Amino acid sequence: MNNMNQMMKQVKKMQEQMMKAQEELGTKTIEGTAGGGVVTVSINGHKKLLDIKIKPEAVDPEDIEMLQDLVLTAVNDALSKADEIANQDMGKYTGGMKIPGLF
Repeated sequence: MNNMNQMMKQVKKMQEQMMKAQEELGTKTIEGTAGGGVVTVSINGHKKLLDIKIKPEAVDPEDIEMLQDLVLTAVNDALSKADEIANQDMGKYTGGMKIPGLF
């Protein structure tokens, strides 16, 4: 019975650490860029878009599709980086296991 209590304490501690790490992800800002930095987006660790910056040289009224592609590329770059950071931060507590719905 003592081993079960000890294991439950460890599980509870791990849950608390994971929740804290999940909260901390929300405070991190991740940037994604495209076109050599003419489009930059910022997201937080919870994948919420915070900011989009577009330099004037990226705006060509004759080629709106290029600007749209640059924005998509920058957003996807930031999202990929956010996934990497989440996997690193949460992996400390999960031992590399992918827990559905956690991150």
